[in-house]
Amino acid sequence: MGTDKRQPWVVGVSGASGTPYAASVIRALLAAGEPVDLIVSRAARLTILDETGISFRDGHWRTDLAAWLGMPEGDLDDVRYWPAGDFAAGPSSGSYPARGMLVVPATTGAVAGIALGLSKDLLQRVASVTLKERRPLVVCVREAPLNGVTLKHLVELDAQGAVVLPASPGFYAGGSTVRELVDFVAGRVLDAVGVPHALYRRWEGELGAAARHTAQPE
Repeated sequence: MGTDKRQPWVVGVSGASGTPYAASVIRALLAAGEPVDLIVSRAARLTILDETGISFRDGHWRTDLAAWLGMPEGDLDDVRYWPAGDFAAGPSSGSYPARGMLVVPATTGAVAGIALGLSKDLLQRVASVTLKERRPLVVCVREAPLNGVTLKHLVELDAQGAVVLPASPGFYAGGSTVRELVDFVAGRVLDAVGVPHALYRRWEGELGAAARHTAQPE
């Protein structure tokens, strides 16, 4: 009897500004040969539309995802999409063979819901399952400034074993374009779960390398 050895990373996209971070993470996971299960919250659909002009629809998710990622539909064969309201979805159960979950970007509402175990939608439910099963969970929060309540929720997530990773680009990698700064954050998300990538230039202890990397030829 055959067994399904597919073990995906679940990527949850909430409604925070910063959908390019999610797109970069998904592209890099697929490039690394990692299967992806995707959950896009209802609020995230509005953000995707606002930031990209692309409507993300359940019934046309494959076409819309291809447009969002800038990839051919044929390259998305290892992506499964689960509507945010589908509480019977595979990843909602701890017996589903997910490797872990990346919430990119995470709203403060999603942070609160995950920290408190509210499970108000599939994204929050899967995050709660990820924690209870002791699987890797990365929460890439995208908000500024952060109030005391959210900070307490982030501390609680850390205490429960999640990696709290603010969407905070670093400039030591020599990033000088928006895409490079986005890829830096996406790369740090993947670093947190040990997925190989080539999204940014790593620090090698050489001062001034970033300036030389961004210098334009005369």
